Amino acid sequence: MMLVRKIRLRSLTLRVLLFASIAIGLGLFLTASLVISSVNHHFLEQDAAELEVITQSIETVLKQSNDAIQLEKALSQAVSGHHSVYYQVRSRQIPLLFRSNNTDFTQTTESFQPSQNIDTDNLRTWKSDGVTYRGAIITISENGISFRVTAAVDMGFHLKFLNEFRETLWFIMLGTSIATVLITWLGIRQGLLPLRGLSNSMREIETNHLNVRIDLVTVPIELQELTQSFNYMIGRLEEGFERLSHFSSDIAHELRTPLTNLITQTQVTLSKTREPDTYKELIYSNLEELERLTKMVGDMLWLAKCDNDLVKPVMEQLDLKEEIVVLLDFFEVLAEEKKISLIVEGQKTNIMGDRSLLRRAFSNLLSNAIRHTPQGKNILVRLETTNNIASISIINPSSDDIPSEHLSRLFDRFYRVDPSRQQQSEGVGLGLAITKSIIESHGGNIIARSNSNTVILCASLPM
Repeated sequence: MMLVRKIRLRSLTLRVLLFASIAIGLGLFLTASLVISSVNHHFLEQDAAELEVITQSIETVLKQSNDAIQLEKALSQAVSGHHSVYYQVRSRQIPLLFRSNNTDFTQTTESFQPSQNIDTDNLRTWKSDGVTYRGAIITISENGISFRVTAAVDMGFHLKFLNEFRETLWFIMLGTSIATVLITWLGIRQGLLPLRGLSNSMREIETNHLNVRIDLVTVPIELQELTQSFNYMIGRLEEGFERLSHFSSDIAHELRTPLTNLITQTQVTLSKTREPDTYKELIYSNLEELERLTKMVGDMLWLAKCDNDLVKPVMEQLDLKEEIVVLLDFFEVLAEEKKISLIVEGQKTNIMGDRSLLRRAFSNLLSNAIRHTPQGKNILVRLETTNNIASISIINPSSDDIPSEHLSRLFDRFYRVDPSRQQQSEGVGLGLAITKSIIESHGGNIIARSNSNTVILCASLPM
């Protein structure tokens, strides 16, 4: 296991080659074992057939003669043309009637039970005087006499052939294994060429070329899923990199404006001696800019914590409509200044959420709606529930429709539909980004729609 783990870390080729070699080795070992077993079984069948012929000849002789002397002579001539074949015939009346070549199997085969016929299943193997025999013991009854016939063949030739064949076969299998492994290695190496090509394509993608995607047509089927995942990852990196680039430039721009105001006002005031009230006004003006910068930095730090999952909502049971009513009461004075009516529709809706975070999110949405709603118009807050999802839609009239290309970016940091509008009353451009982070931290989502001079910001939260 440790070897496989080390190889896996070092080379995919070696890892595949290792398992391929194991499979090849097992396959060749099984093949060699089957071949040897087949040859051995062939010799077994050949011996059984030869012993069957011998016992039939002996049985024929026993049927034709009753005289012991004539029977012994006839038995000596019963088998001809068979080499390395030995047999002996015994009976109770004649302990040893005949044995060929003075080979006595009495001691070694006495414990064997006779068989009725000869086949590959009842052949026996034994050794006598250092020679290995394979044979069969059968009983033949003729003329009221029961004969015990032992017929055997010398296995020396078989064993020698099998040993030589086994050595030759294993040598061939070893050579075949080495050649097959080398060919397999070459095949794996060639087969992994598309992977190296994919690696080269990935290497060409840099931070200034994140728009490059790998064409799925150019990669094998097995690598298409990996390529799709890589393209998806590059897409997310490109999106995040672009967001980060825009954020860096936006934050530089946002910080430059108040800092420039601070420096310019201070330089103008210090250019000559002025009345104490003038210096006091300068300090108040600088304080406003510094407070604005402090709020911006605080919001950015909060978003950074939220991006790193450091902001954990404290969940409790909330009546969403009640929370909205509380916020509407808070914004009522600001709405009255612009002669705007705040209206809420919907039934009581209970959700699990963090009270302070959700109030902050909906406050940002309401202040944004009041800021962009013309005087004398109405802002509608509608509560709906569908499939255990609570939807809060803030609908406000607008002087102009928001173009579709801006809708998806309304929740980006420091993003403004009209970049020329930089008044302090419009905030620093982080309110909607904070709202989106809060809603998503509760497992919900928020979208923006615009039609017929009406802007709709719809947040969805699980109940």
